[in-house]
Amino acid sequence: MRDFYPDDMAVRNGIFEAWAEAARRFGFEHYDACVVESLELLKRKGGEEIQDQIYWFKDKSDRELALRAEMTPTLARMIVARQNELTFPIKWFTIAQCFRYERMTRGRKREHYQWNMDIVGEPSVMAEAEVVMAAIEALRKLGLGSDEVRVHVNSRAVLSDILAKLGIPREHHAATFLALDKRGKITDEEIGVLLRNEGLTQQSIDATFKVLGLTSLEAVIELLGQRTPALDHFLAFFDIMKLYDAGDVVKFDISVIRGLGYYTGIVFEGFDAGRSLRAIFGGGRYDNLLGDLGGKPMTAVGLGFGDVVIAELLAERGKIPHLEGRRDLAVSFMEEAQRDTAIRVAKAMRAGGANVDLALHPEKPKHFFGRTGKAGFGRGIYIGPDDLAKGSIRVKNLADRTEQEIALQTLGN
Repeated sequence: MRDFYPDDMAVRNGIFEAWAEAARRFGFEHYDACVVESLELLKRKGGEEIQDQIYWFKDKSDRELALRAEMTPTLARMIVARQNELTFPIKWFTIAQCFRYERMTRGRKREHYQWNMDIVGEPSVMAEAEVVMAAIEALRKLGLGSDEVRVHVNSRAVLSDILAKLGIPREHHAATFLALDKRGKITDEEIGVLLRNEGLTQQSIDATFKVLGLTSLEAVIELLGQRTPALDHFLAFFDIMKLYDAGDVVKFDISVIRGLGYYTGIVFEGFDAGRSLRAIFGGGRYDNLLGDLGGKPMTAVGLGFGDVVIAELLAERGKIPHLEGRRDLAVSFMEEAQRDTAIRVAKAMRAGGANVDLALHPEKPKHFFGRTGKAGFGRGIYIGPDDLAKGSIRVKNLADRTEQEIALQTLGN
């Protein structure tokens, strides 16, 4: 888990601002919730084994609670609580701190912040399109262009149609998805064992692995031999991406399955173009979760976008966000005799919209310009007895050393 020093906070805030601005630009409303959740709710969504993957505890009233590992169960709980009052579809976003008790690897920590966007109550493929485009907008705001990121997209519903075409009964599809999602983490032989344990024949297992060799939508259409509702939904998504001029960013990828069992339709994951890091974000359509948690059945699409991987990618590309203007202007003075003037100057500059760091005690000019240069201030004002005698101050651009002189009388009282 992490501490955030001011430099770290500048990076975190830059990422958060890109997330929030992109969400609002696409019409999402901000919400939040308590970081502590009922363990029972998390088990209902993630199964009994979830206890091994999260931080859970009993409080003084012997209630079983947990630090949230993700936001979707909490979102579902909140919607179910007011399902009869809300107007659907809803478009909500949050930036939530989440905790997982898992082995740490590159891009995965036991604590992270996650940007979640969800559209609930909209069956149209426009829901998937808006969520994905909002994520792409955030990446653009962080300085990552279409040559640097890719969104890999698949459809579990289309994949289910393919498995059915191959003769694999639908009751085996969920377990097949779960096994195939482990590809790359375990060997194909081990995946074959999982599939055999599920009851698949060797012929079905061989056919399943061949499915992962499909590299185009044309090949999928040819294999199915006919259009299905799931395939039409999927093809419509790519048509919308072209209208958004995002066709070069979004690509079909049969290997994107997403391990969470509640996904029912289109699923997607964002990566750096070279696939050198873990997924930047992931999500998809989940149409059964609200009903499973006690609410009225309702369609939904969601996305989770963590801060750890994107920070690593931005650092690699030299695009770490430094919030411009936050260290705008430093004001200091040589002696106590100039303190009140320094206060007047800082007051006037702040009223004019500048972010001003005012020295708390007298200091020598060498120390002032040394510390402000190291701290990355854009401008500096140093006030000495000569400035009071002239009745003016000099605003120095600390990058190019140019100066602008301002009369003290223009600054008011």
